[in-house]
Amino acid sequence: MKIKFIGAAREVTGSKHLIVTDKGKKLLLDCGMFQGKGLETDAMNRNTMIEPSEVDCIILTHAHIDHSGLIPYFYKRGFRGSVICTPATRELCSIMLPDSGFIQENDTHWFNKKRSRQGLKRVEPIYTEKDARECMELFITTDVNRRFYIDNNISVKFYNTGHMLGSACATIRIDENGHITQIGYTGDIGRYNSYLLKAPNAFPHCDYLITESTYGDRLHQDREGAEEKLLEIIQHTCVEKKGKLIIPSFAIGRTQEIVYILNNFYNAGKLPRIPIYVDSPLATNATEIFRMHLNEFNNDVAEVLRYDDDPFGFNSLIYITDVAKSKALNETKKPCIIISSSGMMEAGRVKHHLANNIDNPKNSVLSVGYCAPTTLGARIVAGEKDISIFGTPHKVNAEVYSIDTFSGHGDYKEMAEYLKCQDPEKVKKVFIVHGEKEVQEKYAKYLAKNNGFKNIVIPEPGETFKI
Repeated sequence: MKIKFIGAAREVTGSKHLIVTDKGKKLLLDCGMFQGKGLETDAMNRNTMIEPSEVDCIILTHAHIDHSGLIPYFYKRGFRGSVICTPATRELCSIMLPDSGFIQENDTHWFNKKRSRQGLKRVEPIYTEKDARECMELFITTDVNRRFYIDNNISVKFYNTGHMLGSACATIRIDENGHITQIGYTGDIGRYNSYLLKAPNAFPHCDYLITESTYGDRLHQDREGAEEKLLEIIQHTCVEKKGKLIIPSFAIGRTQEIVYILNNFYNAGKLPRIPIYVDSPLATNATEIFRMHLNEFNNDVAEVLRYDDDPFGFNSLIYITDVAKSKALNETKKPCIIISSSGMMEAGRVKHHLANNIDNPKNSVLSVGYCAPTTLGARIVAGEKDISIFGTPHKVNAEVYSIDTFSGHGDYKEMAEYLKCQDPEKVKKVFIVHGEKEVQEKYAKYLAKNNGFKNIVIPEPGETFKI
């Protein structure tokens, strides 16, 4: 049996890890898009390193685009196997993937206009909204803690990771001529003190472990301090400066968490009387899916539900889907909070809000999640004062803040704690993925010292291992 690391190898996005059994069965762990590298990203996404029609099955850990976003492209290229995931993951993919296709069609349209003026050949989007809707027919769901048989020799079982709604660690059991191999793939590991989700669940012994490392060199702030800081930023920006607070946020997971915190502030009488806008059709639709899965939330949310039947809505909160109303937010001079995707500030409506507001010192920008190093979000958070948005130069005069406590990724102590369910003497090899190389090297040393793992590998892109 072999494992090939196609994506998220020594970087954070594009998760794709291929298992090829001795009998030639091809299983792809996640099928994510590369994000945040400009024109380079397009070429990376089109280079799948495997013919999609040859893949028998995709085992999907969660719905984030850097884990699911290339499924429609594989479908377009001939993939007709099954996509196995949890029910919530399928529901979220049913809105996220078509949205991704729509964005690609729209971006390609404007890009081709520019190419046409330069006399260059038109380019095609990686996939369309239609491709994304059609590929949903391939999805098969199975609940966590239930074994699903792909065939007589291969099965998968999911365990909650608390990273986002429906997220799961996948354990794959493969029988090759009576020899059983258990592979554990954590996907993205969540938090033990998430505002919304239940804590990650332990998973059984694995012979080989593939695990993420996004925050492999960082610790998160405590929750109470983060909430106080959020309130201070709102008070300073919207009350004292009478400006706008722009919160770039991932439409799925992070937006709902921020809204839930603001809802608690509202219930406690702490929130200033200002309008709060969630400007994202995707986030609006996702919130409806969250409302249908309240059983997946933790005890804190259950306690709130005893006196508040909607933890994602309050009187001053307005969800916006209409384009005209979104554009109108850039005309208003009144203090407000605008929560809009994407979290890395690379795409979506938030780029328009940044373009219209980042030059004004009355306003503030608050980053609440991970931004890959090459993204616009990372450059703004790092303190760059001269940036380009839609090809137009801008001065960053707005105040810039960052609170990483709201991240859905566990820090290095939380990730290592999650892996303590594994006996280091029995795990033959640990593959560290989904992280920047320097971060992974630090995390590998911590895992060796703290957890006792002995054979830790940081795969290179395209590297193959026989197991």
